[in-house]
Amino acid sequence: MTKRFLWVLMAVCAVLPAVMCFAGEDTITQVSTIDALMTGVYDGPTTLGELRTKGDFGLGTFATLDGEMVLLDGVFYQVTSTGAVLRPGPEVKTPFAAVTFFKADRTIPLKKGVTFTSFTARTENVFPTRNAFYAIKITGTFGMVKARSVPAQKKPYAQLAEVVKTQPVFEFTDVSGTMVGFWCPSFAKGVNVPGYHLHFLRADGKMGGHVLDFAVNNAVMEIDDSREFSLILPDDAAFDKADLEPDRAKELKAVEK
Repeated sequence: MTKRFLWVLMAVCAVLPAVMCFAGEDTITQVSTIDALMTGVYDGPTTLGELRTKGDFGLGTFATLDGEMVLLDGVFYQVTSTGAVLRPGPEVKTPFAAVTFFKADRTIPLKKGVTFTSFTARTENVFPTRNAFYAIKITGTFGMVKARSVPAQKKPYAQLAEVVKTQPVFEFTDVSGTMVGFWCPSFAKGVNVPGYHLHFLRADGKMGGHVLDFAVNNAVMEIDDSREFSLILPDDAAFDKADLEPDRAKELKAVEK
């Protein structure tokens, strides 16, 4: 990259909103924090069109908490509370999402019978360090995938721990598809989900959800090391008034699992 082009790029990014400037490889860009979502901050100013400039792979949710987001190969999918999948437009907004431009640094085969629990115990050992972020893609066939989604909420919004008490849960058997998500270090607590956070999309793109459990038939895990993390905080009253000081680790564990 020439110095002249670099200075032009820096000047453009200086005058445009932050969400409009492209992120580099190995950078995870996140909108809002998981604790803000936990408290009921379900609206957000960031559109999917803006988010797409930051990555072609990731997960999150939608305004009013209307389902689970999967971003795979540059395409956004919205897993609704019925488990069915929509293709939301670029004008749709998100209150929480994390994305990156996925490029695998290593690949690991997963043996038949591996479950979410055994997968976690085994695969964390292959990370070069537990003090970095990793984008995770798992593609293959599964004897079982248990997933959930959440329905759109109405104001005043209930906290997420209350919403998931009545969450729809789907169980797929002998299914092919892809899991997308991230592994975050423990120091990310409050910002993102420490450990694994995965969303599933069936191979035909018609069903999916937030992954609660799975059992592998034959799958491959791809890992993209990420040493840069960019956080975009919502500029709105709901986020500014949210109480983000309490430790919500126990609530989050219940919500995620």
